[in-house]
Amino acid sequence: MRKQWTVCLLLILLSCNGCGVVARGVVKGYHAFVDSELFHRGRHGALTEEEGKWAKAAWNYFKNNTQSQTGIANAVDYYPSSTVWQMADYLAALVSAHELEVIGREEFDQRLSQLLHFLNTMHLFQDKLPNKAYNTQTGAPANYENKPGEIGWSAIDIGRLLTWLAITKSRYPAYGEYIGRIVLRWHFCDVVDKSGTLYSGMKKGERVELYRERLAGYDRYAAKGFELWGFDIKPESATEAACHVQIYGIDIPYDTLDQRERGDFSPLCSLGFLLDGMEFNWNAPGDLKSGDRRTADPGAAKLAEDIYKVQEARYLREGIFTARTDHQLPQAPFFVYDSIFAAGYPWNVISDDGRYQKDAAAVSTKAAFGMWVLWKTPYTDALIGSIGTLFDPERGWYEGRLERTGGYLYVITAGTNAAVLEALFYKTRGRLLGCGEREDYYSLYMKDPFKAQGHCYPPEAACR
Repeated sequence: MRKQWTVCLLLILLSCNGCGVVARGVVKGYHAFVDSELFHRGRHGALTEEEGKWAKAAWNYFKNNTQSQTGIANAVDYYPSSTVWQMADYLAALVSAHELEVIGREEFDQRLSQLLHFLNTMHLFQDKLPNKAYNTQTGAPANYENKPGEIGWSAIDIGRLLTWLAITKSRYPAYGEYIGRIVLRWHFCDVVDKSGTLYSGMKKGERVELYRERLAGYDRYAAKGFELWGFDIKPESATEAACHVQIYGIDIPYDTLDQRERGDFSPLCSLGFLLDGMEFNWNAPGDLKSGDRRTADPGAAKLAEDIYKVQEARYLREGIFTARTDHQLPQAPFFVYDSIFAAGYPWNVISDDGRYQKDAAAVSTKAAFGMWVLWKTPYTDALIGSIGTLFDPERGWYEGRLERTGGYLYVITAGTNAAVLEALFYKTRGRLLGCGEREDYYSLYMKDPFKAQGHCYPPEAACR
């Protein structure tokens, strides 16, 4: 009977508290309860000694690659460039490292303050939105060759940054004002239309061409970042296409729109679904700020499950370790979509131009960590064993292991090392997004009808 009353008390604390203050005497018991299997799928609990070494190696990447002049981190080891997505990677790594006690409060505050300062002063594309890429040494907008120049914006990249700004604000409300000011600098008229559709922009000569980024998994993930800031987004996801292909008897959706007209191949990769699981628990938009860690969108959770299962099935049927997602290469074409399905073929590996890159298939470190922490199975035990030594303790984690040869994929990136830290953070706390809503600078600003004009903020966006 006493045990039942203890469980009831903890449930009451959970439902009443959200993410607020709990009496110090029950904090540890409260966290032990909400981080248990009742609320936390996959792996959970404190880091082991080995996992602590994994976290420190991942953080060393950011120690080595944060530029003192700007406070932003390189996207690739010692190469002074970063996209907006990779700025979010650094923010994710910074929060995760602090929560895992890899760094102390003073270092966290110094690094976060410098990063927020940069984001509050960075040059915006046409004074409206973050440019797609920046030089990390100068902080200036850059093109794909890392030379000065504005090239446009990515709605998906902005969505990830919005997500991690919201996660940081939810966990560290003392920084909420400065985070809110970052978002309030941006003009959303071109990136969100009146129907709630997201658009990216590419500069072509003197004009800007708007287009949709249809990257399966990433599109819905990015939409949630905008929803956290009050936008009503209705993305047309590439995974909602009418057609499915069966791989090992598992239905996998694919985009049926003509790639010749769109110019892209909408590859199906793992990472967007894994980030959605770790950060949101695959929650439906209306539940993003809920304190109920069990809440999930059944459709999104099932799709992620199927994407995991088809990779597990490949290993069980063919003996091939499989953890597929987009990743970097040390030589041209430097980046590939290492997919579950793309351009009509399962297990296709393609570059941006759709060319087959058969020798670039890899067991991705970041995909393996996401699968390992979200699904506690014999397969993910074996999977993490296959990549668990792919790091330099002083430099960080490599991109992965080449599928055809077993050799290391000798590239070290912000994205992979941030994903390792996110996965380990998830293991200790479950869903990374804090819960509950607080009145803060941004929400109070949105309530003033005279201030929230001209930038197409959520109140305006709903009236356009």
